[in-house]
Amino acid sequence: MSRQHWASIGERGTLTGMLLMVHLRRLGEWPFRLVLGPVILWYYLSHGLARQASRDFLARLDPALRCRPIAWRLRSLRHFFSFGQALMDKVAAWNGKHAPEALNGTGVDNFRQTFANGRGGLVLVSHHGNLDVVNAFSEQHANLQLTVLMHTRNARKFNELLERATGRRQPDIMDVSELSPASAQQLDQRIRDGGFVVIAADRIAPSEQRYRLLKFLGAEAAFPEGPFMLATLLRCPIYTLSCVREHQGFTVAFEKFDDTSSLARAERGNWIAQAMQRHADLLADQVQRYPLQWFNFYPFWHVPEAN
Repeated sequence: MSRQHWASIGERGTLTGMLLMVHLRRLGEWPFRLVLGPVILWYYLSHGLARQASRDFLARLDPALRCRPIAWRLRSLRHFFSFGQALMDKVAAWNGKHAPEALNGTGVDNFRQTFANGRGGLVLVSHHGNLDVVNAFSEQHANLQLTVLMHTRNARKFNELLERATGRRQPDIMDVSELSPASAQQLDQRIRDGGFVVIAADRIAPSEQRYRLLKFLGAEAAFPEGPFMLATLLRCPIYTLSCVREHQGFTVAFEKFDDTSSLARAERGNWIAQAMQRHADLLADQVQRYPLQWFNFYPFWHVPEAN
């Protein structure tokens, strides 16, 4: 399989086409489904790299699929349609269609208590499940301040159209490739003020020069060091956040992961190594429980080529 970087795959579709999908969602779920279904099927048939990545991932979870090619293909197709469902949920969340009552799990109360304590932190997330749905309970906290660190190129069109179509502002977004000493000070201040900095810890950004090979679902995969190096610099509480679809609602998990407030400089290297593997193990557990909500459609287990 090609070692093509996930960020080079590019954005599929135009802003106009995606905007049409957003407006269709306002007409109800079924008009949106009728259009989205053929779109997802076309994407599955035409995007060989994503299709192969899906099948590779599913076979790692269930090696017996390799001996059942029809079942293997059908499960991969279900994987893509699960991605389509996540897009529907994303649009619905931005339109304010998900009531807070749809959010279940201990994460809702855990976040409420953490926010009430007035101490901010760094929140580790991944491309598993659908974090946009959490907007439904974040809106309950009018003073909640979030800064999201992300690689913005692939998400820019979709975020722009959602903001334009719904009138809801995006959270404060900072491109990970633009981090500097000055922006690090801004992030530190955000946390000192009781806010949260959110960063994905499962993809290597194009600008990422440092990564580690970790055991993940039975093989080595490259994970970025950046989020964990940032955690040692910010010296703050660290949390994990996930949101997965279950039946007609969503299960939210918000847990304390660690705290680097008292971490000695000499211990940073060892802490980063153990924290990264611990986080990869937590993610593996989530992925095994909800495999069709894993949305990394690229060669995840290929070691990045040296620059």
